[in-house]
Amino acid sequence: MDQTTLNNALKFYIDGEWTDPVIARTAEIIDPSTEQPFARLSMGSAEDVERAVAAAKTAFASYSQTSREERLDLLRKVLAAYQKRCVAVAQAMSREMGAPASFALNLQAGIGTAHISKMIEVLESFEFQSQRGSTRVVKEPIGVVGLITPWNWPINQIACKVMPALAAGCTMVLKPSEIAPLNAIIFAEALHEAGVPKGVFNLVNGDGPSVGQVLASHPDVDMVSFTGSTRAGVTVAKVAADTVKRVHQELGGKSANILLPDCDFPHAVAQGVQACFLNSGQSCNAPTRMFVPRARYQEAIDIARRTAESMKVGAPTAEGTDLGPVISAVQYEKIQHLIAAGIDEGAELVCGGLGRPEGLSHGHYVRPTVFGKVTPAMTVSREEIFGPVLSILTYDSVEHAIEMANDTVYGLAAYVQSGDIANARRVASHLRAGTIYLNYPAWDPAAPFGGYKQSGNGREYADFALNDFLEIKGIVG
Repeated sequence: MDQTTLNNALKFYIDGEWTDPVIARTAEIIDPSTEQPFARLSMGSAEDVERAVAAAKTAFASYSQTSREERLDLLRKVLAAYQKRCVAVAQAMSREMGAPASFALNLQAGIGTAHISKMIEVLESFEFQSQRGSTRVVKEPIGVVGLITPWNWPINQIACKVMPALAAGCTMVLKPSEIAPLNAIIFAEALHEAGVPKGVFNLVNGDGPSVGQVLASHPDVDMVSFTGSTRAGVTVAKVAADTVKRVHQELGGKSANILLPDCDFPHAVAQGVQACFLNSGQSCNAPTRMFVPRARYQEAIDIARRTAESMKVGAPTAEGTDLGPVISAVQYEKIQHLIAAGIDEGAELVCGGLGRPEGLSHGHYVRPTVFGKVTPAMTVSREEIFGPVLSILTYDSVEHAIEMANDTVYGLAAYVQSGDIANARRVASHLRAGTIYLNYPAWDPAAPFGGYKQSGNGREYADFALNDFLEIKGIVG
């Protein structure tokens, strides 16, 4: 780990420079593969938030008036500076969140490049003004924005908030996750090298009550964009309500994966298991509920067991590791509790279960777990587990599958597998979720990302994200 980054973890990035916190308070950063601390992080306070918001408010007066061309030039410089640091970002995430090395580089860090590149493409042709008769409709930056990001896909969520905010002409304060913060420090270092004007981007580390809630409730913050649990999202919305600011939320999920009778069944089941377990199951849009025709239940179980048991759990640096540890002791215990609930409520434990995988005596490692004979009322079918745990349910008709898929408080994503794309799209039209993935497509940075119901509001990625950071002004006459 670069010593400059470790030093900057003890500071905050405010008004264009790394500064000491107002109150000296630190926390350990834990390597989840060893359960040992390897770095320290300064934890912010309301006073630090006040300084950062004041810097962003001052900078807004000039940055909001920059031209499209000036912001495009800045975003291109950010891209170049970030690309120089991709390996460092990957190494940080491998250490602080346990991501396997190749996965950390190609997906976790690589997704940042994709978001920056897509926002440059969007900004090049985005229409900030239109004419409706004698009325000019203008889209303008909303103001100072508070950005609160999670630990599970940290660079993804940082890039898909910071980049549209920069493109829009907003100024901002970022509070990344205090559990996996080093990637955000490196991202800030890239923005500094790129020449982001002072005060436009600010970073304050800390926990939710001391920094996140203070940021969300601040009267000089015009919008807060939050990604995290639904529980925390509700808190953010409540504290933001008093100042009537815009609240953008991307929250939890319990995504359904419907395998229609005409799909390539062996492929669909195996890919569904792998998609559920990606990132050690720590993805809000993971397909954690698999729906299969009742007549093919045993076939699905056999394929799922073979697939899960073939996945290697181990150290992030070990050759061939598919799944690293989950992020923390708290997360590990939550997953263990929910696996126990599945067993106690009568689900069939197909593979995996309680405790660490064989041969791993320490680290927050979870056994890849598949439950069969799951019913919609069971805890493992209703609660977001955020670990490598798959529930398999059976259906008697496609309408039955759709009904069960929609029977959830969440609505972030859903998946449909079919040999007939028209059939898959017909089913997709009945699913109450923000993104529907047909036949395990490649990830698309141009697709809108966000949820229905308690999975949040607003949309991220590409022009959808840019629009969320803009206000609409009508100039009539």
